[in-house]
Amino acid sequence: MSVKTSDWNSFSRTNAMEQWRRQSAMMGANLTEAIVLAAAPVPGMNVLDVACGSGEPAITIATQLESTGQVTGVDISEDPIKVARERAASRGLTNIKFERADVHKLPFPDHSFDLLTCRLGLMFFEEIPKALREFNRVLKPGARVAFACWGPMQQPYFDATAGVILAQFPNATIPEAARKTFQFGKTGKLSTLLKASGFHDIEEDLQTLPWVWHGTPEQFWEYFQAVTIPMRDLLDLGNDAQRRDRDLAVLSAVRQFYDGQKLDFTAVFNITTATRD
Repeated sequence: MSVKTSDWNSFSRTNAMEQWRRQSAMMGANLTEAIVLAAAPVPGMNVLDVACGSGEPAITIATQLESTGQVTGVDISEDPIKVARERAASRGLTNIKFERADVHKLPFPDHSFDLLTCRLGLMFFEEIPKALREFNRVLKPGARVAFACWGPMQQPYFDATAGVILAQFPNATIPEAARKTFQFGKTGKLSTLLKASGFHDIEEDLQTLPWVWHGTPEQFWEYFQAVTIPMRDLLDLGNDAQRRDRDLAVLSAVRQFYDGQKLDFTAVFNITTATRD
């Protein structure tokens, strides 16, 4: 089953993102730092952040531009954009704006931007080559892109969650949407797509970063189930009794990362940069 826009914008996901906003932001802070470092924005740039969600790395980049230039964040879902606007306003940022847009048909003129970023969104685009061609179109010659994508599924964050469920249901298979999550878990595939879309000087780097949940295992598992839309079919497996057993097994697995205040996972990401021809 593929993931629809309505799935990303579901009430349960939106409610969870609001409820756990602080913990979610803290968990993703190291990834945001990594993609911004790779993107290397400088004052005066016109930057586009696609699939911006609740505002990162757009907000961090706008802060680094020191009130110069312009950052535009776009997302297909309206609810996270509202959160992004609130976050930017609370920081007093005047060089940033957010709007709803489809990455396959961006509402911007040719050669508009100096830099484009995308954090954990590229894997889920319905037509990645088409989106990459759109990125090429709206970027100026010589402009850069920086992407952060999930690495392989075999890593602590997913071993202790989806991996536990797969062990409980040996005949289960990874949902199609979840497979897409990890499609750039090995280097090479994204480079091929970028070359075909008019980019060069491509560098793919698998980085292992801290991925820390500030809260209890129970809170983390509630959050994971609500926001990890690509795993939805896997999470729906079993009857009530089997799901209770699943919950106990997952909580047992994640507690090995718990120090009494936080869950200290690591996570692997593909950080990729390239330059438009």
